[in-house]
Amino acid sequence: MTQLTRTARFVAGVAGAALLLAGCAGQPAAEAPADEPTSTDAASTGPRIAVAYEGGVLVVDGETLDVIDDLPSEEFVRLNAAGDDRHVFVTTSEGFRLLDVREPELTDQVVEAAAAGHVVRHGGRTVLYDDATSDTTIFDTAALAEADGVLPDAEVIEGVDAHHGVSVVLEDGTFVTTVGDASGRTGIRAVDADGAEIAVNDQCPNVHGEGAAADEALVFGCEDGALVYADGAITKLTSPDEFGRIGNAYATEHSPLVVMDYKDDPDAEGYLLTNLALVNTEAKTIQKVALPDGISYTWRGVTRTEDGDAVMIGSDGRLHIIDPATGEITASHDAIEAWESPTEWQQPHPAIATVGDVVYVTDSANSTIVALDPHTGEEIASGELPHVPNEIVVVG
Repeated sequence: MTQLTRTARFVAGVAGAALLLAGCAGQPAAEAPADEPTSTDAASTGPRIAVAYEGGVLVVDGETLDVIDDLPSEEFVRLNAAGDDRHVFVTTSEGFRLLDVREPELTDQVVEAAAAGHVVRHGGRTVLYDDATSDTTIFDTAALAEADGVLPDAEVIEGVDAHHGVSVVLEDGTFVTTVGDASGRTGIRAVDADGAEIAVNDQCPNVHGEGAAADEALVFGCEDGALVYADGAITKLTSPDEFGRIGNAYATEHSPLVVMDYKDDPDAEGYLLTNLALVNTEAKTIQKVALPDGISYTWRGVTRTEDGDAVMIGSDGRLHIIDPATGEITASHDAIEAWESPTEWQQPHPAIATVGDVVYVTDSANSTIVALDPHTGEEIASGELPHVPNEIVVVG
C-alpha cells in the first residue's frame, strides 16, 4: 500500500476560507485596538477556555471565568485544542477553522475538509483527519503558534478508503492510522517515515479514538477491546464481555495506564455509561471496572489531571477522582447539579477539562461553569454563561 504525501500551503480565504495547494505570501495580522489584549500581552498568558454553544463559541478567562468574547459561528461546532497554547481548531461544515483565543478571533484560516474529524496533538505535531477522504494533514505545532493571517505549510498524507478515523505521528516519523472503508472500520496500520509498512491489525471492529501513553504507546478502542501499538508491534486486548465497546481513551504521556470508556450493553438507551476499562500499555492488560451504584458518565465527562489521576463528572453532579491503576474512586466533591443522559450525542450536557491543578466543569442545565481543585474539592471560581454550553477546550 503506497503512502502518498504532499506539502500543502494554506491562506486565509476572502470568501469562505479555501485550502490552496499553491504557495501564497503570508499576510500580516491586523493590530488589535489599544484597549484589547494581544497574544503578547501578559494579561493574555493565563488559561483560556473555548466553550461551544448552538451558534457560536465563547472565549472565557480561565482564572475569573468571565466571558471575554462571544464569536458567532455555525449551529453546531466541535472544539479541538491545537496544542500551541494559543489556538483551537473549530470543526465546521467548511473544515477545521482556526480560533485564536488570545486575540480573541475566529479567524478565516481554514483547512478545508468535507467531514472534519479528529484532531491529535503528539510529539510536537498537530494532526487533522478528514473523514470524507481519510486524508491526514500534519502541522508542526510550534509553527501554528506563530500563525498570523496564514497557516503554516503542512504535510498531507492522502487517504486510501474514506472512513471515520484518526491518525497519529510519532516522534521518529512513524505514521499510525486507522483502516476502514464505507462498510466499516477494522483496525490500524503503522508505516515508517519512508512509507514502509511496520505493522497492521484488522481485528478491531469499529475502531475509534486514540490515546498516547508513556513511551509513545498508542491505544485505540474497538467494539470488543483495544489495540496497543508499542515498539513496532500491535497487540490486541480483548474485552471481558462478548460486547465490550471502547470508544475513547483518556491518556497521559507520563503514565502507561490508560482509562477508557466502556459499554457492555449494545441495546442500552441513552449515552450514560457505568463501567470503565483500564489498560496497562506495559503489561498489555485490560480490566473492566464497574462504578458504584448511582454514578454514571458520558465520553465528555472524563479527563486526566497533571498528576495522572482520572477525574470524572458523574451524573450525580459530583467530581470523582479515580485511581487509573485500580479504578477505585479515591475522593468525590460536589460540583454541579445532578443531570440526565442526552437523547442525542450532539445535545449539550456537562463537559470537563483540566489545566495544571484546575478542573473545569460546565453545567448545561444552568448555563454555568465552575473551576475546582481536584485534590480538595475547593471551588476556585464560577461563572455564568450567556448561552447553553456544549463542548469545552482549555488552552494554556
